Amino acid sequence: MSEKKSLIRLNEIYKSFADNEVLKGTSLELSEGEIVAIIGGNGAGKSTLMKIIMGIYPLDRGEIYIEDKKINMSSPSVALEKGIYLVPQEPLLFPNMTVEENVVIGFNQNKSELGEKLRNLIKQLGWNISLSRKAATLSIAEQQLVEILRGLLREARILILDEPTSTLTFNEIQSFFKLMKDLQAKGIGMFYITHRLTEVFEIATDVVILRDGEITINGPVSDFTKEMLIKGLMPDSVENVKEDLENDLVGNKEDLVLKVDSLSGYGFHDISFSVYEGEILGLAGVVGSGRTELAEAIFGMGEITGGDVLLDGKSIKGYKTKEIIDLGLNYVPEDRHLNGIFSMADVRLNTTSAILSRISKVFINHRKEKEITQKYIDDFRIKVTGQDQSLKSLSGGNQQKVVIGRILSSNPKVIILDEPTRGIDAGARGDVYKIIYQLKKLGLAILLISSDFEEIYELSDRAEVMYHGTNHVALSKEEITMDILTLAAFGA
Repeated sequence: MSEKKSLIRLNEIYKSFADNEVLKGTSLELSEGEIVAIIGGNGAGKSTLMKIIMGIYPLDRGEIYIEDKKINMSSPSVALEKGIYLVPQEPLLFPNMTVEENVVIGFNQNKSELGEKLRNLIKQLGWNISLSRKAATLSIAEQQLVEILRGLLREARILILDEPTSTLTFNEIQSFFKLMKDLQAKGIGMFYITHRLTEVFEIATDVVILRDGEITINGPVSDFTKEMLIKGLMPDSVENVKEDLENDLVGNKEDLVLKVDSLSGYGFHDISFSVYEGEILGLAGVVGSGRTELAEAIFGMGEITGGDVLLDGKSIKGYKTKEIIDLGLNYVPEDRHLNGIFSMADVRLNTTSAILSRISKVFINHRKEKEITQKYIDDFRIKVTGQDQSLKSLSGGNQQKVVIGRILSSNPKVIILDEPTRGIDAGARGDVYKIIYQLKKLGLAILLISSDFEEIYELSDRAEVMYHGTNHVALSKEEITMDILTLAAFGA
């Protein structure tokens, strides 16, 4: 068997931002037909390394070789010319352009030929997405598909996939993995950034763990177990956090806080469940099952056509969102970039924007504003250079912590968390889990919405599983298993 050809080799890559040394002599290689899974905690250097490969960031020291030829990766255009394509974690689409226009933009080839090639690619994937739809009408999952199509249409020899399955359904993931294997058979190499460890063993040939800018684990996936990777990633594991808090939880099944009674609306029908003080109720289901539409209706953002929502025994059906927040229910949305943050504003404004009317009369009380912001920076260990740092410059995990901090500043009794760890890395995921457990310990009622069944399994005291717009199965703590969640989410 002939030796596989090297596609890209990184030799002793160093990168610092001011006094912060992000990469400390990182060396990595990708050969034909390899899928290298890259995992690591928040701030480990994964995104920085990939941006250096794409020519977005210049390296401070080190060398990059493409097919054993040293390359000065001076710009993204050089990377594209060398057959490298980055599928970003957060979709970057032009909202008023169609799907097809978003995918083929930047090509110099004949548009009709490109369109035919794109249709064949979608057929091969088995994806059901209309090329004539405007990007503004697409769900998060559909936006991610468009980004993936952009990279695949360019026939890159080296693909960088940054959390590509974070918003895909089970069937879409399986179709995508099939395509990855087809590309792998053609000799295409892939860097695969993910926090889903089960996917590492399902699709990757090799695995790399980055910690504080250095590679601490590197080798064939077959050399490792899931437990070994978890230990390497998160010394203070989620299970340890759970054990630490188990004896202190204040949940009381007599303290009913939120009751959803036969609720119907756009995308869901006849939903009933209750959430109690100090309890995490998981709401599982695949993308398209109606979970987010349900959450938005409860929060006053979507139409209710039947049934009722009771908060502390009082109906809030038909109330405006601001009134619902004042009564003690708040919502962390799935798409934090669209609904959750002011990306151009600083950390302080993003943390306190929900309560500005409470801390100001004519003028904003800046002392109070700074105190509240610092509390959440300290409590949640948010990595910032200062309160005036722009939110867009923070990592995804730290942005999510700021969003949760803002929600908590309104002193809610109930929090709806919609995909709270979508698109954030393993380290930040562990931090968010700790925050959720702390909220539970404080007695908050939490409705946790997630398409990540591991997340539902890890965190929930009880679970409801949605399928085709209704809650299909109700599960006690003892009944929650990965197998049952998966079967129920697909109607079995």
